[in-house]
Amino acid sequence: MQATAESQVDLFFKQLQFEHRASLHTLSNYRRDLAHLIDFCDQQTIGSFTELNSHHIQAHISARHRKGMGASSLHRELSTIRSFFQFLIKTGKCNHNPAKTVHAPKAKQRLPKTLDVDQIAGLVSASVESPLEIRDLAIMELFYSSGLRLSELVSLDIEDLDTLDQTIVVKKGKGGKSRIVPVGKFAIKAITTWLQVRNDIAVVASPALFISRRGKRIAGRTVQSRLERWRKKNALQERIHPHMLRHSFASHLLESSGDLRAVQEMLGHSNISTTQIYTHLDFQHLTRVYDQSHPRAKKPS
Repeated sequence: MQATAESQVDLFFKQLQFEHRASLHTLSNYRRDLAHLIDFCDQQTIGSFTELNSHHIQAHISARHRKGMGASSLHRELSTIRSFFQFLIKTGKCNHNPAKTVHAPKAKQRLPKTLDVDQIAGLVSASVESPLEIRDLAIMELFYSSGLRLSELVSLDIEDLDTLDQTIVVKKGKGGKSRIVPVGKFAIKAITTWLQVRNDIAVVASPALFISRRGKRIAGRTVQSRLERWRKKNALQERIHPHMLRHSFASHLLESSGDLRAVQEMLGHSNISTTQIYTHLDFQHLTRVYDQSHPRAKKPS
């Protein structure tokens, strides 16, 4: 493509990085998506983005689908292309959005896996034998108590926790947004116990609430591996990952309260449609109860 097209992409990423404070992960995905679009343009000898129309975008998405790209990834690529053209329109470089009317194959909705209340209780009631296991227990309690994302939890500092108000400030939420979420009494107790032994492994000064064996801020991969180690130690069948605890928090809270808007606020979702997936989980629970309990639901023997 022409050099001006490349410069337009660079300006788009500067806006994402500095104005919208997009994460490195988001920037990487967007850059890869637009690289595929540029490759398509080069193959079709299209010199500028203004030459693209909806038929071109549909052909590009269809070609990506034939190569085995999944529906959810194609939806993301289309979203990237739409956002890019909205930027071009806003900056006066283009007067139409060719991706606006293009649709990707419908993605099959995958409901998140959750643990039930008994499984959660079994997970967090296991005995601890070392400072690291005390830390692991505090991490699991906080995940389930407050529904944090993995990136949010590892970014927490000690000063973010208010044990009197029983709240925690999430400063580095998705999209750079901050929020205050409540912390339950069991999580407060587990974190307080962890803070009493934290200095035993804190070999360097760190403001981080959760630190590694080396005394530095704990990494996301370390949290994931420790949860798997905890599962094996306690002979649990279900594989456990941080988002499963977040999903369990949301599902159980919605099931008990029915307050979708409150769950949205605590999860830090920008759009309530993202939170609505937990209503499907709640409905699945209700149908299971119905199938097991209602006399008219039982199959005749």
